[in-house]
Order: sequence, then structure tokens, then C-alpha cells
Amino acid sequence: MSGLLAGKRLLVTGVITDASIAFSVAKLAQENGAQVVLTGYGRLSLVERIAKRLPEPAPVIEVDVTNTEHLAGLADRVREHVDGLDGVVHSIGFAPQSCLGGGFLDAPWEDVATALHVSTFSYKSLAMAALPLMSPGSAVVGLTFDATKAWPVYDWMGVAKAGLESASRYLALHLGKQGIRSNLVAAGPLRTIAAKSIPGFDQFEDAWAERAPLGWSLTDQEPAARACLALLSDWFPATTGEIVHVDGGYHAIGS
Repeated sequence: MSGLLAGKRLLVTGVITDASIAFSVAKLAQENGAQVVLTGYGRLSLVERIAKRLPEPAPVIEVDVTNTEHLAGLADRVREHVDGLDGVVHSIGFAPQSCLGGGFLDAPWEDVATALHVSTFSYKSLAMAALPLMSPGSAVVGLTFDATKAWPVYDWMGVAKAGLESASRYLALHLGKQGIRSNLVAAGPLRTIAAKSIPGFDQFEDAWAERAPLGWSLTDQEPAARACLALLSDWFPATTGEIVHVDGGYHAIGS
């Protein structure tokens, strides 16, 4: 077996369609020698159908990251397919419509709490659920959207991503003693299911393509997926608590 991730065993969440970053991660991971297990929730049959489009059909287990029973049983479910994990990919985010599209000042706490639970707290929850399967050298990688700025229409999801970025640093602090890394990839805007659910998100598209020094494709998930693979590999053994921007350089350019 050859490739950047030869012999690695990965758990990849967030595969809903073949246009998702998570699908590209799973595809490239398999092409680079990894064994992949997917998770899904709600539309499990859809995830199973998408899984068949990978180079090698991947097993799918049901995981609701807000369900303590699902999390408690995660390790046993994964062991049905692989004997351990070398990496976990967190590609999960959700916010009720009241939290997006300009509703920042009016969103009720109940909806904000849902956004924070699914999009932020789940990063720690998923990592802890998978921890019994991981050993020194393993890595957790999540996906964010640059939370150093307040983006129009992103509202409480932006707050959730800021929390995710902080949570990754704290996970790096607490899991570092066990030799486990935690890093994030900050991708530019992509036409995924998640983006389509945010009213007005398309206003980012033209600006990003015009201002990113390297240009930016709204439909190419592979650059972000490649960054995830690099962070999951053995080529970043001393990197943790980091955020790697994969946005054509947009974040480095002033307004």
C-alpha cells in the first residue's frame, strides 16, 4: 500500500453529497492508502448511496453528535470495521434559520444553543468518543470559515465557528499529552449544501473570486480536502492548535 495516508484508519463525518468537502476528503484519503469509515445521521440512506461513489465503498455508521448514547457507542461501532483510528474528520455544522441571514439580533437562545451544540461542542464530543480508538500520532481535523471577522448573513454560525476555533486550541492543549493533534482548515466559500442553506451567502462569491490573490473556485473542494489529508498525515507531527487557510489567500488581503 502506498500514498500519503498508507495504512491510516480514518473516521469521516459530514458526507451528505459528493459536492461536500468531506466526500472529497474520503475519496482522496482512499486514493492515498487510507481505510475510511463514514458517519451519517437522519438521511443515512443518502450517505450510504454516496459512499458507493467512493473508489472503495465505505461502511457508514449512524452518529448524532448531540446524542450521548450514539457517542457512547461510537467506538464499538467503529471497531466493527477497523481496529483503531489514526484520524477523525469533523465536518459538521448546523444552525436554525433564525440564526442566519441577518437574524443575529433576534435569534432566540434555544436556536443559538442548537447551533453551538451541533457546530462547536460536537468537536470535543466527537474527539472524546473516538479517543479510545486513537493512539499517539493520531489527529483530529475540523473545518471552519474564518471566524476572525463578522461576515454578513453568517451571524450565529460565525460565533459557533469562533467557538470551534477556540475549542480546537483547547483540544490541542488537553490531548497533546497523549500525542494527539487537533487542527482546523479554514476553507473559502464553496457551493455545498451547508452554504446553500444560508440566505444571502452568494454575496461572498463574486468578491472572493475577484480579491483572492490565487483566485478561487466555488466548486472545487479538493484544495481544502488536500489540506485535511496533509494534517492527518505524518508530515505535520509537531503541528497542533493550528488553522490552515485554504481560501486563495483572501484572508491575507485588507478590505
